[in-house]
Amino acid sequence: MAQRLLVRQLLSLTPRVQLLQGQQTLPGPLVPRAPPAPYHRTIGTSAGCRSTFNVQDDRDFQDRVVNNPKPVVVDFHARWCGPCKILGPRLEKMVAKQDGKVLMAKVDIDDHTDLAVEYEVSAVPTVLAMKNGDVVDKFVGIKDEDQLEAFLKKLIGV
Repeated sequence: MAQRLLVRQLLSLTPRVQLLQGQQTLPGPLVPRAPPAPYHRTIGTSAGCRSTFNVQDDRDFQDRVVNNPKPVVVDFHARWCGPCKILGPRLEKMVAKQDGKVLMAKVDIDDHTDLAVEYEVSAVPTVLAMKNGDVVDKFVGIKDEDQLEAFLKKLIGV
């Protein structure tokens, strides 16, 4: 993107020629013709973004997860965890496919150690399935898409 913008700016520059008697044509300093047209970009949100949220604090967890009438998948993860970086996007994609029947809460264990202790998270990634404030299912580690789909369908009750 930056390279394209730089090329566009360079192409909009024209050499200014200064000629003195008996001198050959030499380019002088470059002067821009006109500023390039503004670049417009629209930003949208996907279904995955609307069904997934980051937990901010204990009260947020209570409001958005425990007291939620919809089933919620809770992903306990850490920024330094390699398997979490693989599972997280895979799980978000599978939750987005459920068309709002299930939500996903992401809990960073380094920021919310009290929640990790309360829900007995001893390794990451740990994923809980919660319904009406109760943990109904759980797994630790990476799962493939078929296993995630079965986990979600069991939670939703399909």
